[in-house]
Amino acid sequence: MNKKKVLIIVGVIFAVLVVVALLLPFLVNVDKFRPQVQTQASAALGREVTIGKLKLAVLSGGITADDIAIADDPGYSNQPFVKAKSLDVGVDLWPLIFSKALHVNTLTLQDPEIHLVKGAGGKWNYSSVGTKASADTKRGRRKPAEPEQKPAASSAPQDFSIGRFEINNGRVTVNNASSKPHTYEDVNVVAKNISPTSVVPFTVSAKSPGEGKVSLDGRAGPLNREDASQTPVEADVNVEHMDLASTGFLDPSSGIAGTLDFKGNLKSDGKQAKTSGNAKVDKLKLVKGGAPARVPVNLNYAADYDLVGKNGSITKGDILTGKTAAKLTGNFDGRGDVMIVHMKLNGTNMPISELQGLLPAFGVVLPAGAALSGGTATANLSLDGPLDHLVTTGPINVANTKLTGFNLGEKMKGIAALAGINTGSETVIQQLSSTLRVAPEGIQASNLNLILPQIGAVTGNGTVGANNGLNFKMLAKLNHGGGVMGGLSQLTTLGQSKGQLPFLIQWTTSHPAFLPDVANAMGQTITAPAKGVGGILGGIFGQKK
Repeated sequence: MNKKKVLIIVGVIFAVLVVVALLLPFLVNVDKFRPQVQTQASAALGREVTIGKLKLAVLSGGITADDIAIADDPGYSNQPFVKAKSLDVGVDLWPLIFSKALHVNTLTLQDPEIHLVKGAGGKWNYSSVGTKASADTKRGRRKPAEPEQKPAASSAPQDFSIGRFEINNGRVTVNNASSKPHTYEDVNVVAKNISPTSVVPFTVSAKSPGEGKVSLDGRAGPLNREDASQTPVEADVNVEHMDLASTGFLDPSSGIAGTLDFKGNLKSDGKQAKTSGNAKVDKLKLVKGGAPARVPVNLNYAADYDLVGKNGSITKGDILTGKTAAKLTGNFDGRGDVMIVHMKLNGTNMPISELQGLLPAFGVVLPAGAALSGGTATANLSLDGPLDHLVTTGPINVANTKLTGFNLGEKMKGIAALAGINTGSETVIQQLSSTLRVAPEGIQASNLNLILPQIGAVTGNGTVGANNGLNFKMLAKLNHGGGVMGGLSQLTTLGQSKGQLPFLIQWTTSHPAFLPDVANAMGQTITAPAKGVGGILGGIFGQKK
């Protein structure tokens, strides 16, 4: 046979194959399998599955379907749990053509929309996928139970086996009762050798709100038939530049914000989970009235979590800022809608120079142009309550630091002039101690004690509001009783005793105003002016404004 005849035969065979490929979609009516596919998929997932018309795609070796929808658990939502433009199903073509048998090898969802909903008790709507509970609560079976209720047992959903499952270019919307929905874009998933009894290797990647990135690489299974969220899983987790305020897992009213980078791992046997890793947060903000921290915060942690009891503990919590380290210990409870924590934060002799960049995160803003230089801080704080309304309480102590770039004498000129005090542009703080309460609504400082060598001992109490507004009542016990103050205190009741001076600190943290507490000193009600101290001092002492 010459070469020309061979080419002709090959051309004829190719043409026949092309014709067959073009005719097969008309000769094989795969749409008749649609009821079977819907029934089997619904049984496998325990959710009602609807599929558009099935079409044979010979060249790609499978079947395509349009308008895919998987119903949500009716106890959570009436909208679809998953909705996709199309589904590509990889099948064995020869059994399909000659035996009319449907053997599914791969499933690929194109451009799906997935809705995650957090219900009462902190339970998510995906928990019942593929479980007995989901099979029992399918639409039309019976009145749906509340998400937190334990479902009655029933026959297990049908077993299934898929060689490969993919999600391409998906969108995941996270719905939390305490915040608006947040969407994760460009979600891609690959899972292999899927069945209820197998361990499934998987990879997940997505763009988080705020242009961050999230990826997981691990294994999951076998499937927990009672609660899919308790399926064993082991995964490495990588997060890049995630905007904490936009995750959908934190209440915006908490004020918590920042950009998170994280590398860690998760390992769970379905009942107990262990997680550890290293997190870095830039521009951290911890209270509603706070501002972004000027330095990054690093957390090296490990934690245990009881998936059944929904509670856990921190087994390692090293918080690092520069070369400064503090220890975080305690436990947390996830049984409610928002996780509740009871933790301790301890730091001893931490350099002030490393810490002052964190002060804005707690709502502490130094006066404009001021800075702290030198010294150390010690804190023993308790963190209690739900994450969206966390309250931090406990004592702090600061030793041997300086407030530079802030002329306290100038700011207190009306008061300082009476006592003959001239502090200059640098104020030495030999000792500062207080019991703090830091909450979303602001900071409360009790039993505030300062030793300022240039002035004396200062005590008092006050608050810093969520808007950084100041409201402090203070009493200064001056180092000397001479000068103008010494003379006047013998003639009036302005001082509680010789050498003592009550005063107020008002306005804001960035622009504080120091006013004499005339009402307290004289035992009568006098309203201080809204701006400055010139008016009241001029009226009482004849000073020019």
